[in-house]
Amino acid sequence: MGIVDSGFERRKRRLRFKLAQRRNDRPRLSIHRSNCHMYAQIIDDIKAITIVSASTLDKELKDQMKNGCNAASAEMVGKLVAERALKAGVKEVVFDRSGFLYHGRVKALADAAREAGLNF
Repeated sequence: MGIVDSGFERRKRRLRFKLAQRRNDRPRLSIHRSNCHMYAQIIDDIKAITIVSASTLDKELKDQMKNGCNAASAEMVGKLVAERALKAGVKEVVFDRSGFLYHGRVKALADAAREAGLNF
């Protein structure tokens, strides 16, 4: 008997496999969406380190937003992670949506990161 995975876990595994093939030594912008918060990290898989991260729980953003559960807060996280990445010298990334559908808050975060200067 094998391990039974949910559709979410299969999508996540399939996506990471495809990203690993097309990565070309670029870091990965990985996101996580919970019911009330958004998290984003830029990870260098070769060195196994997190370069920069941002979330709706950061003190910089917590004061500016009403709650962390909407697309507006996801946009703020996208802009913040892009600004931090550009300061760290990262301009090109691959987008890892971690099994989440590219819709709503995930799309808002990605679009804001692109507008702030990240290329993916």
